[in-house]
Amino acid sequence: MLTIKKLTPDEVPDLLSLIRELAQFERLEHEVLATVESLQQALFADPPLASALLGRADGAIAGYALYYFTFCSFAARQGIWLDDLYVRPGFRHRGLGAALIQTVARIGAERNCGRFEWVALQWNRNALEFYRKLGAQTLEEWVLLRMDSEGLCRLGLPG
Repeated sequence: MLTIKKLTPDEVPDLLSLIRELAQFERLEHEVLATVESLQQALFADPPLASALLGRADGAIAGYALYYFTFCSFAARQGIWLDDLYVRPGFRHRGLGAALIQTVARIGAERNCGRFEWVALQWNRNALEFYRKLGAQTLEEWVLLRMDSEGLCRLGLPG
C-alpha cells in the first residue's frame, strides 16, 4: 500500500535522511548543507520557500518529492519546479516515483501553473527514461548554469 502526504514538522529528520541518501546516490553528498533546523525554517516559513511530500510503502518511509513555485515571463504564470524526486532502492518499481511526481503535477495543475520543470543527471539513464515515459521532454538546447553561495556573494556584493 502506497501513501503520499505533505511533510509534517516532525518528519523533517526523516526528510533530511532521504536528502542525504539522494545526494550519496548522485555522488553529491559533499554539497549537502541542509540541517533539520534549516529545512524546518524553509519548509514551514510563512510563506514556505518550498514544500515536500513524503511517500510511504506499507507504512515505511520510502521516498519524497520536494518542489517550489517559479514564474515564467513568457506564459505570465507560475511554474512548478521539482527540486528532488527520490525513492529508496528497496521500494522502486512499485509505482511510488510515478505517484509522487503525479501528485506534484496535480498541485501544479490546480494552481494553473504554465510549466512543470526539473533536471536530471545525464548519466542517470533510468531516471531519464522514466521521465520520458511520463511525457517529459529533454531540452537539449538549454544549459543549466549555477553559482554557489560564494560566487553569488562575489558577484552580488562586490568589494
